[in-house]
Amino acid sequence: MIFSNRNYTYLTKIIISILFLWAFIIEHASASMLDVIKNRGFIKCGVSTGVPGFSQPDSSGNWKGFDVDFCKAIAAAIFNNPSKVKYLPLSTIERFIALQSGDVDILSRNTTYTLSRNTSLHLSFHPITYYDGQGFLVKKKLNIKSALELSDVSICTWSGTTDQLNASDYFKSHNIAYKIFAYDKEEEAISAYEGDRCDVYTTDQSALYTSRLTLKKPDEHIILPEIISKEPLAPAVLENDTQWINIISWVHFALVNAEEFGITKENVDKMLNSDEPAIKRFLGREPRSNLGSGLGLTEDWAYRIIKSVGNYGEIFESNLGSGSPFKIPRNYNNLWKKGGLQYAPPVL
Repeated sequence: MIFSNRNYTYLTKIIISILFLWAFIIEHASASMLDVIKNRGFIKCGVSTGVPGFSQPDSSGNWKGFDVDFCKAIAAAIFNNPSKVKYLPLSTIERFIALQSGDVDILSRNTTYTLSRNTSLHLSFHPITYYDGQGFLVKKKLNIKSALELSDVSICTWSGTTDQLNASDYFKSHNIAYKIFAYDKEEEAISAYEGDRCDVYTTDQSALYTSRLTLKKPDEHIILPEIISKEPLAPAVLENDTQWINIISWVHFALVNAEEFGITKENVDKMLNSDEPAIKRFLGREPRSNLGSGLGLTEDWAYRIIKSVGNYGEIFESNLGSGSPFKIPRNYNNLWKKGGLQYAPPVL
């Protein structure tokens, strides 16, 4: 076959284009999530469509809540600026698809860590930021004090959650007839419950505390004592980037360690002058420790976090606990020294 100069020129252009495309693919395939985020200039954080206390926009459109503050903490560690976050509200159906497609870098959205989600979805759930359990919200007019007193019950909950399976298992095991109505969004489920389209609203107990206060007459509703499941809530990321997984984990561990050290948003600058080696090392004041570099962060990464959002206890109390309208007790989410399950590895 005879090629003209025009053919050779055309062929050369195709080859060059393919080489450029291949180089582009290799470059971006090898780029870590941290590099991608730094180049972009902000974190894409997947949150709920509106769960009070966890993630919800205020009247000015500013996102607030426990899960929101976690993304702010990550932004502080990376950019020294907690506002370098773009929040994407996601329904329970949308959340995993958004993470897998790259629409978000992290899912910080009151999501339960389970075996099937960890393995079949190829996601990493670390660490557990909130230990929860599923409960029941009912109207006082039912005049019951236990879920075991229910019969032929209709239940409102969210679709695409563990709540449906847990409720089904519970009522089957106690031979209680039931019917489940699942909704895509939390506000739809709670609205259906308030509108008497079901007898019971079930979800994580933390969400029951917060949702109850959104009802027109909160005092006419009670949370039953039964906890029917373990609901370890954790942020989720793709499992293919160890550095990014480590950053997410150590941001939480920094928040917990800070509370254990007694380091707060208010006193963190004063604590920079501490003579305690562990605190100096934690805040990046220990010469030649190089601990931040192992995460791809600066040596003062933990200081940046606490200066921006405070420690774990401060975040919990302001969003969910004593400083919030919900007054949720710490219980399992207290430090291990105080009978809780929050425990962090040492910064060494």
